Amino acid sequence: MKRIPAFLVLLFVAFAAKAAADLPQRPNFIYILLDDAGYGDFSCYGQKKFKTPNIDALAKKGLKFTQHYSGSTVCAPTRCSIMEGRHTGHTFVRGNKEIKPEGQYPIPADLVTLPKLLQKNGYTTGMFGKWGLGAPGSEGDPVNQGWDEFFGYNCQRQAHTYYPTHLWHNDKKIPQKGKDYAHDVIMAEAMKFLRENKKNPFFAYMSVTIPHAAMQVPEEDAAPFREKFKEHEDKTGKYAGTQVTNPAAMFAGMMTRLDRDIGRVIDLLELMGIAENTLVMITSDNGPHKEGGHMPDFFNSNGKLKGYKRDLYEGGVRTPLIAWWPGTIKRGTTRHISAHWDVLPTLCELSGTKVPHKIDGISFAPTLLGNKREQQEHDYLYWEFHERGKKQAIRMGKWKAIRLDLAKNPNGPIELYDLNKDIGEEKNIAEKHPDIIEKIKPLFESARTESEIFTLFPGKK
Repeated sequence: MKRIPAFLVLLFVAFAAKAAADLPQRPNFIYILLDDAGYGDFSCYGQKKFKTPNIDALAKKGLKFTQHYSGSTVCAPTRCSIMEGRHTGHTFVRGNKEIKPEGQYPIPADLVTLPKLLQKNGYTTGMFGKWGLGAPGSEGDPVNQGWDEFFGYNCQRQAHTYYPTHLWHNDKKIPQKGKDYAHDVIMAEAMKFLRENKKNPFFAYMSVTIPHAAMQVPEEDAAPFREKFKEHEDKTGKYAGTQVTNPAAMFAGMMTRLDRDIGRVIDLLELMGIAENTLVMITSDNGPHKEGGHMPDFFNSNGKLKGYKRDLYEGGVRTPLIAWWPGTIKRGTTRHISAHWDVLPTLCELSGTKVPHKIDGISFAPTLLGNKREQQEHDYLYWEFHERGKKQAIRMGKWKAIRLDLAKNPNGPIELYDLNKDIGEEKNIAEKHPDIIEKIKPLFESARTESEIFTLFPGKK
């Protein structure tokens, strides 16, 4: 073999080094999804009854979204929306359909999901917390849906207690003695995952159960609020066979404990020297609940918004979103209208992963990176909900349209609100704007396809 001249070797090395330098380093992703936290349940979003200093610090240093929306107004369809990058007019799961003895209706094995896409692109994927998209052993089981590591609750119903009989590690049932707070056990596994994968690009999905009922937290966090909220000490909260005293103190304690854990996550990233290559996002799966004795009105959990969990008014679907990525995301606040189904294309764009076809999501990576001119906007956002008489909602620009009681009247009247002037959706102005109604009305049909599993309009295809 002929020897390659030394100057050619040096030239090749130089070109290779430049090419490597030009390649963006694939960032790590941590996506923290709270369970039933309202738009006003972080102090940086207006909470006055307790403080969330670690979350507030991320909001101060990162980007705070004021017009971000959940995939749905309850657990399972929201999680499916995040996984699929589609809204509930197209997602596979559109409601909380239970499977006995444990689990929810499974998403199919061939469904294209966010962890599968990132895994295929070399990411190590870990899911910690509540799953809710397929019973153990089903095709929707996390071990069949692109997760290298899973630890937590498979079933939403099992997650109604923070002291369960068991949790799951991949496909293994892990007995619990009933003494350890499950949130702590799950967070410990999540932190272990971060430490073990600090040298690899990773995607950590922390689907925490706080502050979903039952209202349980170790007494060390509840005690200060028992003193603060003495007027509620004689009140009890009951949920799924669990009873607590002073649910107000328990809720504040739960949020305080979670905030402290988020601080621990950030401290670990900085200790490992990977904070500047890690995007952390914090949001909630829907509006605040009214279960287990929780009092969202006492805490003003919705701020100025109308509605709660299971509503399609703003209080049921508008959710906080904080994005923190030191050295990349500039601090500030954005009014960009976005939703959970945008997360998939956003993380795909940031990681150089090919975005699948036929999704509803639009990447908000340009907003994160400060490229406002490149940010594509939604023509509209769409939701449908199959409980409580069935309902639909659309947001188009400043307009919010809602149809209720579709089970009784599939062609029922459309409520219309101007969110720029009426964030609390107090004045239905449909009669004053027939032109807007005529523009939005067809979308209640065309924005969706009928599902054989979750039927909104029986008999339609």
